[in-house]
Amino acid sequence: MTAPDALASWLERFAGYLEHERRLSPRTLAAYIHDLELVAGFARARGIPHWPRLTQHHVRQYIAERHRAGLSARSLQRELSSVRALFRFLMREGEADSNPALGVRAPKSRRRLPQVLDPDQVGHLIEIEGDDPVSRRDRAIMELFYGSGLRLSELVGLDVNDLPRSDDLLEITGKGAKTRRVPVGGLARQALDHWLAVRGQIAAEGETALFVGVRGRRINPRTIQTQLQRRAVEQGTPGKVHPHLLRHSFASHLLESSGDLRAVQELLGHADIATTQIYTHLDFQHLAQVYDKAHPRARKKR
Repeated sequence: MTAPDALASWLERFAGYLEHERRLSPRTLAAYIHDLELVAGFARARGIPHWPRLTQHHVRQYIAERHRAGLSARSLQRELSSVRALFRFLMREGEADSNPALGVRAPKSRRRLPQVLDPDQVGHLIEIEGDDPVSRRDRAIMELFYGSGLRLSELVGLDVNDLPRSDDLLEITGKGAKTRRVPVGGLARQALDHWLAVRGQIAAEGETALFVGVRGRRINPRTIQTQLQRRAVEQGTPGKVHPHLLRHSFASHLLESSGDLRAVQELLGHADIATTQIYTHLDFQHLAQVYDKAHPRARKKR
Protein backbone atom coordinates (compact mmCIF):
# COMPACT_ATOMS: atom_id res chain seq x y z
CA MET A 1 0.00 0.00 0.00
CA THR A 2 1.42 3.38 -0.96
CA ALA A 3 1.82 6.14 1.59
CA PRO A 4 -1.10 8.27 0.39
CA ASP A 5 -3.33 5.18 0.28
CA ALA A 6 -2.69 4.36 3.94
CA LEU A 7 -3.78 7.79 5.11
CA ALA A 8 -6.77 7.87 2.78
CA SER A 9 -7.83 4.31 3.62
CA TRP A 10 -8.14 5.00 7.34
CA LEU A 11 -9.83 8.31 6.64
CA GLU A 12 -12.42 6.46 4.57
CA ARG A 13 -12.99 3.97 7.39
CA PHE A 14 -13.34 6.83 9.86
CA ALA A 15 -15.93 8.46 7.61
CA GLY A 16 -17.93 5.22 7.61
CA TYR A 17 -17.76 5.10 11.40
CA LEU A 18 -19.03 8.68 11.68
CA GLU A 19 -21.85 8.04 9.25
CA HIS A 20 -23.10 4.65 10.42
CA GLU A 21 -22.17 4.45 14.11
CA ARG A 22 -22.13 8.08 15.16
CA ARG A 23 -24.93 8.90 12.70
CA LEU A 24 -23.63 12.40 12.06
CA SER A 25 -25.43 14.66 9.64
CA PRO A 26 -23.97 14.88 6.11
CA ARG A 27 -22.89 18.47 6.77
CA THR A 28 -21.04 17.62 9.99
CA LEU A 29 -19.48 14.56 8.38
CA ALA A 30 -18.26 16.64 5.44
CA ALA A 31 -16.68 19.15 7.85
CA TYR A 32 -14.77 16.39 9.67
CA ILE A 33 -13.44 14.90 6.44
CA HIS A 34 -12.51 18.27 4.97
CA ASP A 35 -10.45 19.12 8.06
CA LEU A 36 -8.71 15.74 8.10
CA GLU A 37 -7.92 15.78 4.39
CA LEU A 38 -5.97 18.98 5.02
CA VAL A 39 -4.07 17.27 7.82
CA ALA A 40 -3.43 14.29 5.55
CA GLY A 41 -2.01 16.64 2.93
CA PHE A 42 0.28 18.13 5.56
CA ALA A 43 1.45 14.62 6.52
CA ARG A 44 2.11 13.56 2.94
CA ALA A 45 4.16 16.69 2.29
CA ARG A 46 6.45 15.61 5.14
CA GLY A 47 6.73 12.00 4.12
CA ILE A 48 4.52 10.68 6.94
CA PRO A 49 3.02 7.41 5.58
CA HIS A 50 0.60 6.43 8.37
CA TRP A 51 -1.55 8.30 10.88
CA PRO A 52 0.24 6.77 13.94
CA ARG A 53 3.47 8.41 12.74
CA LEU A 54 1.91 11.82 13.32
CA THR A 55 3.36 13.18 16.56
CA GLN A 56 2.35 15.96 18.90
CA HIS A 57 5.15 18.05 17.38
CA HIS A 58 3.62 17.58 13.94
CA VAL A 59 0.18 18.59 15.16
CA ARG A 60 1.59 21.72 16.80
CA GLN A 61 3.44 22.54 13.59
CA TYR A 62 0.28 22.07 11.54
CA ILE A 63 -1.78 24.34 13.82
CA ALA A 64 0.97 26.98 13.79
CA GLU A 65 1.03 26.96 9.98
CA ARG A 66 -2.75 27.27 9.77
CA HIS A 67 -2.67 30.10 12.29
CA ARG A 68 -0.05 31.97 10.26
CA ALA A 69 -2.24 31.48 7.19
CA GLY A 70 -4.94 33.50 8.94
CA LEU A 71 -7.30 30.78 10.13
CA SER A 72 -9.47 31.91 13.02
CA ALA A 73 -9.05 30.50 16.51
CA ARG A 74 -12.50 28.92 16.31
CA SER A 75 -11.64 27.12 13.07
CA LEU A 76 -8.34 25.91 14.55
CA GLN A 77 -10.19 24.52 17.55
CA ARG A 78 -12.54 22.68 15.21
CA GLU A 79 -9.66 21.16 13.25
CA LEU A 80 -8.00 20.00 16.45
CA SER A 81 -11.27 18.43 17.50
CA SER A 82 -11.39 16.53 14.20
CA VAL A 83 -7.87 15.17 14.71
CA ARG A 84 -8.68 14.10 18.28
CA ALA A 85 -11.79 12.29 17.08
CA LEU A 86 -9.85 10.49 14.35
CA PHE A 87 -7.21 9.27 16.77
CA ARG A 88 -9.82 8.10 19.27
CA PHE A 89 -11.16 5.94 16.45
CA LEU A 90 -7.65 4.72 15.51
CA MET A 91 -6.93 3.79 19.13
CA ARG A 92 -10.22 1.91 19.34
CA GLU A 93 -9.26 0.00 16.20
CA GLY A 94 -5.79 -0.77 17.55
CA GLU A 95 -4.08 1.27 14.84
CA ALA A 96 -2.65 3.95 17.20
CA ASP A 97 -1.34 3.87 20.76
CA SER A 98 -1.83 7.54 21.66
CA ASN A 99 -3.63 10.71 20.61
CA PRO A 100 -1.10 13.39 19.53
CA ALA A 101 -3.71 16.16 19.50
CA LEU A 102 -4.61 15.86 23.19
CA GLY A 103 -1.81 18.10 24.42
CA VAL A 104 -2.22 20.75 21.72
CA ARG A 105 -4.31 23.86 22.21
CA ALA A 106 -5.44 26.37 19.66
CA PRO A 107 -5.00 30.09 20.30
CA LYS A 108 -7.83 31.55 22.36
CA SER A 109 -10.57 33.33 20.50
CA ARG A 110 -10.72 37.03 21.07
CA ARG A 111 -13.99 37.82 22.72
CA ARG A 112 -15.77 40.42 20.65
CA LEU A 113 -16.83 43.46 22.61
CA PRO A 114 -20.48 44.39 22.20
CA GLN A 115 -21.25 47.51 20.23
CA VAL A 116 -23.14 50.21 22.09
CA LEU A 117 -24.84 53.49 21.32
CA ASP A 118 -23.93 56.55 23.35
CA PRO A 119 -26.68 58.10 25.54
CA ASP A 120 -27.40 60.88 23.04
CA GLN A 121 -27.84 58.38 20.21
CA VAL A 122 -30.23 56.30 22.31
CA GLY A 123 -32.22 59.38 23.26
CA HIS A 124 -32.52 60.48 19.65
CA LEU A 125 -33.51 56.97 18.53
CA ILE A 126 -36.38 56.78 21.02
CA GLU A 127 -37.71 60.25 20.22
CA ILE A 128 -39.63 59.01 17.20
CA GLU A 129 -42.45 61.10 15.82
CA GLY A 130 -46.06 60.02 15.70
CA ASP A 131 -48.89 59.57 18.17
CA ASP A 132 -50.55 56.57 16.56
CA PRO A 133 -50.76 53.26 18.48
CA VAL A 134 -47.79 51.66 16.66
CA SER A 135 -45.54 54.65 17.32
CA ARG A 136 -46.54 54.67 21.00
CA ARG A 137 -45.92 50.92 21.18
CA ASP A 138 -42.49 51.20 19.57
CA ARG A 139 -41.43 54.00 21.94
CA ALA A 140 -42.51 51.94 24.94
CA ILE A 141 -40.63 48.88 23.61
CA MET A 142 -37.41 50.84 23.14
CA GLU A 143 -37.72 52.51 26.53
CA LEU A 144 -38.02 49.09 28.19
CA PHE A 145 -35.09 47.62 26.27
CA TYR A 146 -32.82 50.51 27.21
CA GLY A 147 -34.31 51.45 30.58
CA SER A 148 -34.52 47.95 32.04
CA GLY A 149 -31.99 45.94 30.03
CA LEU A 150 -34.46 43.28 28.88
CA ARG A 151 -33.76 40.48 26.44
CA LEU A 152 -35.99 40.25 23.37
CA SER A 153 -37.66 37.05 24.58
CA GLU A 154 -38.29 38.60 27.99
CA LEU A 155 -40.00 41.63 26.52
CA VAL A 156 -42.13 39.59 24.11
CA GLY A 157 -43.29 37.38 26.99
CA LEU A 158 -44.58 40.24 29.13
CA ASP A 159 -48.29 40.41 29.92
CA VAL A 160 -50.23 43.51 30.92
CA ASN A 161 -50.68 42.10 34.42
CA ASP A 162 -46.90 41.85 34.83
CA LEU A 163 -46.55 45.62 35.08
CA PRO A 164 -45.88 46.80 38.65
CA ARG A 165 -48.64 48.58 40.51
CA SER A 166 -47.29 49.30 43.99
CA ASP A 167 -43.64 49.92 43.10
CA ASP A 168 -41.43 50.47 40.06
CA LEU A 169 -39.95 46.95 39.91
CA LEU A 170 -40.92 44.64 37.06
CA GLU A 171 -40.64 40.88 37.59
CA ILE A 172 -39.02 39.19 34.60
CA THR A 173 -38.78 35.49 33.71
CA GLY A 174 -35.42 35.05 32.01
CA LYS A 175 -33.24 32.17 30.81
CA GLY A 176 -33.76 28.89 32.58
CA ALA A 177 -37.13 30.13 33.90
CA LYS A 178 -35.23 32.22 36.47
CA THR A 179 -37.00 35.31 37.71
CA ARG A 180 -35.51 38.67 38.59
CA ARG A 181 -36.84 42.13 39.34
CA VAL A 182 -35.72 45.12 37.32
CA PRO A 183 -36.58 48.81 37.74
CA VAL A 184 -38.86 50.62 35.34
CA GLY A 185 -37.61 54.18 34.96
CA GLY A 186 -39.82 57.24 34.85
CA LEU A 187 -39.52 57.72 31.09
CA ALA A 188 -40.25 54.05 30.47
CA ARG A 189 -43.28 54.19 32.75
CA GLN A 190 -44.55 57.27 30.94
CA ALA A 191 -44.09 55.59 27.55
CA LEU A 192 -45.89 52.48 28.80
CA ASP A 193 -48.83 54.54 30.08
CA HIS A 194 -49.12 56.26 26.69
CA TRP A 195 -49.12 52.86 24.98
CA LEU A 196 -51.65 51.33 27.36
CA ALA A 197 -54.02 54.23 26.70
CA VAL A 198 -54.33 53.12 23.03
CA ARG A 199 -53.46 49.40 23.27
CA GLY A 200 -57.16 48.49 23.15
CA GLN A 201 -57.42 49.96 19.66
CA ILE A 202 -55.39 47.12 18.14
CA ALA A 203 -55.30 44.35 20.79
CA ALA A 204 -57.61 41.41 20.18
CA GLU A 205 -60.29 40.69 22.75
CA GLY A 206 -58.91 38.60 25.60
CA GLU A 207 -55.26 39.07 24.54
CA THR A 208 -53.05 39.24 27.65
CA ALA A 209 -49.78 40.27 25.99
CA LEU A 210 -48.43 43.68 26.89
CA PHE A 211 -47.20 44.30 23.35
CA VAL A 212 -49.28 43.24 20.37
CA GLY A 213 -48.88 43.40 16.61
CA VAL A 214 -51.26 45.03 14.16
CA ARG A 215 -53.35 41.83 14.06
CA GLY A 216 -54.00 42.13 17.76
CA ARG A 217 -52.02 39.16 19.03
CA ARG A 218 -48.77 38.92 20.99
CA ILE A 219 -46.09 40.65 18.96
CA ASN A 220 -43.61 38.48 17.08
CA PRO A 221 -39.91 38.88 17.94
CA ARG A 222 -39.13 39.36 14.26
CA THR A 223 -41.58 42.25 14.11
CA ILE A 224 -39.76 44.00 16.94
CA GLN A 225 -36.40 43.51 15.23
CA THR A 226 -37.76 44.86 11.94
CA GLN A 227 -39.47 47.83 13.57
CA LEU A 228 -36.39 48.76 15.57
CA GLN A 229 -34.19 48.79 12.48
CA ARG A 230 -36.80 50.79 10.56
CA ARG A 231 -36.98 53.37 13.33
CA ALA A 232 -33.19 53.57 13.40
CA VAL A 233 -33.09 54.35 9.68
CA GLU A 234 -35.79 57.00 10.10
CA GLN A 235 -33.87 58.61 12.97
CA GLY A 236 -30.53 58.44 11.19
CA THR A 237 -28.97 56.15 13.81
CA PRO A 238 -25.78 54.64 12.35
CA GLY A 239 -25.12 50.91 12.00
CA LYS A 240 -27.38 47.92 12.54
CA VAL A 241 -29.69 48.55 15.47
CA HIS A 242 -31.22 45.53 17.19
CA PRO A 243 -32.81 44.80 20.59
CA HIS A 244 -29.61 43.45 22.13
CA LEU A 245 -27.79 46.64 21.15
CA LEU A 246 -30.08 48.55 23.51
CA ARG A 247 -29.47 45.94 26.23
CA HIS A 248 -25.70 46.32 25.67
CA SER A 249 -26.06 50.08 25.89
CA PHE A 250 -28.06 49.78 29.12
CA ALA A 251 -25.36 47.64 30.72
CA SER A 252 -22.43 49.70 29.49
CA HIS A 253 -23.87 53.06 30.51
CA LEU A 254 -24.99 51.80 33.92
CA LEU A 255 -21.63 50.20 34.66
CA GLU A 256 -19.70 53.23 33.48
CA SER A 257 -21.71 55.49 35.79
CA SER A 258 -21.87 53.23 38.85
CA GLY A 259 -18.87 50.91 38.61
CA ASP A 260 -21.00 48.29 40.39
CA LEU A 261 -20.42 45.11 38.40
CA ARG A 262 -22.40 42.91 40.80
CA ALA A 263 -25.50 45.11 40.55
CA VAL A 264 -25.33 45.15 36.75
CA GLN A 265 -25.03 41.35 36.80
CA GLU A 266 -28.25 41.09 38.81
CA LEU A 267 -30.11 43.51 36.56
CA LEU A 268 -29.05 41.66 33.41
CA GLY A 269 -29.84 38.24 34.86
CA HIS A 270 -26.39 36.80 34.17
CA ALA A 271 -25.70 33.55 36.01
CA ASP A 272 -21.93 34.10 35.80
CA ILE A 273 -20.34 37.45 36.58
CA ALA A 274 -17.68 36.69 33.96
CA THR A 275 -20.38 37.28 31.34
CA THR A 276 -21.02 40.73 32.77
CA GLN A 277 -17.34 41.62 32.81
CA ILE A 278 -17.39 42.09 29.06
CA TYR A 279 -19.07 45.44 29.74
CA THR A 280 -16.04 46.75 31.60
CA HIS A 281 -14.64 48.12 28.33
CA LEU A 282 -14.77 51.70 29.57
CA ASP A 283 -13.06 54.63 27.95
CA PHE A 284 -9.49 54.19 29.20
CA GLN A 285 -8.65 57.78 28.35
CA HIS A 286 -11.46 58.83 30.66
CA LEU A 287 -10.16 56.47 33.35
CA ALA A 288 -6.69 57.95 33.01
CA GLN A 289 -8.11 61.42 33.49
CA VAL A 290 -9.97 60.30 36.61
CA TYR A 291 -6.77 58.71 37.92
CA ASP A 292 -4.74 61.87 37.27
CA LYS A 293 -7.26 63.99 39.14
CA ALA A 294 -7.98 61.66 42.04
CA HIS A 295 -4.93 59.57 42.97
CA PRO A 296 -2.39 61.23 45.30
CA ARG A 297 0.57 59.73 43.44
CA ALA A 298 -0.76 60.83 40.08
CA ARG A 299 -1.49 64.49 40.84
CA LYS A 300 0.76 66.82 38.94
CA LYS A 301 2.55 69.51 40.86
CA ARG A 302 1.13 72.94 40.31
